Amino acid sequence: MTGEPGENPARAGGPSHSREGADGRDGGDGLRLESVGDFAGVDDGFERLWTPHRMAYVRGERPDPNPGGGCPFCAAPGKPDAEGLIVHRGQLCFVVMNLFPYNPGHLLICPYRHVPLYLDLTDAETQEFTALTKAALIALREGSNPMGFNIGMNQGAVAGAGVAAHLHQHVVPRWGGDANFLPIIGQTKALPVLLEDARLQLVENWPS
Repeated sequence: MTGEPGENPARAGGPSHSREGADGRDGGDGLRLESVGDFAGVDDGFERLWTPHRMAYVRGERPDPNPGGGCPFCAAPGKPDAEGLIVHRGQLCFVVMNLFPYNPGHLLICPYRHVPLYLDLTDAETQEFTALTKAALIALREGSNPMGFNIGMNQGAVAGAGVAAHLHQHVVPRWGGDANFLPIIGQTKALPVLLEDARLQLVENWPS
């Protein structure tokens, strides 16, 4: 409801503002204060951390990961290793750093071919894809000694794939206490290692 400038929304029929006396007593200006007991629901003892900004991901309103068009995973192998963030080049697949890492050393296993699904890989590509995943785990273990790993693929935009048209597998090293509230309340991830330093560490420890 809208009103004239300076109009009290409570006097215009809108909700009143509770300042004190949540038991429904007069607030001192002739307005009845609302009691919390008047609202529907039962207190279940849980605190709520509201994160409405995450609805963009639920609705698919994600920013373009490669403004200007083109596929970033097709473009990366055509650049020098440092510029393309390439860790290792195989015959059919390659390993590249994640530009937006969850943790230092977060990397991606990709086929050179522009295919969307794991089922689209040939037997030879699948074999190398798996071998590079194992090699990535070895390099991460040797370089930074993580306590665990997250390994996975998001197949299709509905499953959370940022670049759904080009298959890529995430390999994320994990340490105890590496997750906190910063990504939720501040949309910020604390990363103690620079991206290029993490790439060089992986290159130096990649199994021959």
